[in-house]
Amino acid sequence: MDAQHEVEQVAGRARVAARALALATRARKDAALHAMAEQLLEREAEVLAANTEDVARAEAAATDPGIVDRLRLTGERLAGIAQGLREVAGLADPVGEVVRGSTLANGLELRQVRVPFGVVGMIYEARPNVTADAAGICLKSGNAALLRGSSSARSSNAAIVEVLREAIASTGLPADAVQLVPGETHDSVKALMRARGHVDVLIPRGGAGLIRSVVEESTVPVIETGVGNCHVYVDRAADLGKALAVVLNAKTHRTSVCNAAESLLVHAEVAEQFVPRVVAALQEAGVLVHGDATFAAHDGVVPATEEDHATEYLALEISAAVVPDLDAALEHVRRYSSGHSDAILTEDQGAARRFVAEVDSAAVLVNASTRFTDGGEFGFGAEIGISTQKLHARGPMGLPEMTSTKYVVIGDGHTR
Repeated sequence: MDAQHEVEQVAGRARVAARALALATRARKDAALHAMAEQLLEREAEVLAANTEDVARAEAAATDPGIVDRLRLTGERLAGIAQGLREVAGLADPVGEVVRGSTLANGLELRQVRVPFGVVGMIYEARPNVTADAAGICLKSGNAALLRGSSSARSSNAAIVEVLREAIASTGLPADAVQLVPGETHDSVKALMRARGHVDVLIPRGGAGLIRSVVEESTVPVIETGVGNCHVYVDRAADLGKALAVVLNAKTHRTSVCNAAESLLVHAEVAEQFVPRVVAALQEAGVLVHGDATFAAHDGVVPATEEDHATEYLALEISAAVVPDLDAALEHVRRYSSGHSDAILTEDQGAARRFVAEVDSAAVLVNASTRFTDGGEFGFGAEIGISTQKLHARGPMGLPEMTSTKYVVIGDGHTR
């Protein structure tokens, strides 16, 4: 059986499951989510054993330590995944929410209501936690999930999906609400991308290459989640103590995530004071600085190339430059930012307003770390990813963003 036929078969089963999910009550969906969380914890040994296989293969292949960290599960991380499912259960159900409604002049009642997409495909790299997160968010929003993780996490993903499917079925919902896309070669990925009519929307999560490939090659509608070349700009009116703390948090709190800072800009008027301090603090934290001439004058800083300023490192590395003014900072951000999250540190409200108005990113932060661009931190409770596109959804995508809408029109024999 070829890959396209295999994908269409599982998509067909997902379509049947999606019809049941669309009609499921919140109580039934929440019961399934709690069962999923409980089963993951009860079968922790099984899941962690499968994950150990994946980690061992990755380490044997000399995989980048940052990728291995994203791949690795621990008891604590699994408990966090289970807690995330419980938190999704505690969120409001978006399905059926009335977005807007009115009675028209002719007496027709008009309502725009939220409805599930139907079948959601996910293509993602390394992180096995995405398997459970995506399954939970899709189920709560009434969608069936077709999951295609990377081959590096195949044992972990298979174990997690088996647990989740059994938990879902135990509550009376269809196990096919969550399925792994069959196959380990790129043919199965291509088949999922070309399953238009079988899959309603596709969401890629991973590096720039993966996202670009899915966006450019897919015939299924794609919601583009973000590569994060995130900037922190230290303005001349910044509180330098606050600025130092924010830069360190944005870069080092967790390096392997898309909202970690990758680029640092410093206003020339505070460079003499701030650059030595920030270089020393970053180096103490193990960060390699790729800097312009001002930064590179310090020991251990390597000269920055054009490519460095455009790079999402996902590691203890950062590009850095001194800019003569706010205009130059804005131009640098426009040129190199991926449109994910960019921050200004300043006590000048005028400069802050300009930065907010002129930076065209999914999230623009003032005097705060880029690490706050997150569905949980924003109070959404959960996210499927952070969208950097402008259609349908932008920024952290919570449960409402995993729905579309339809119009319900009620009349009494009305004719036009």
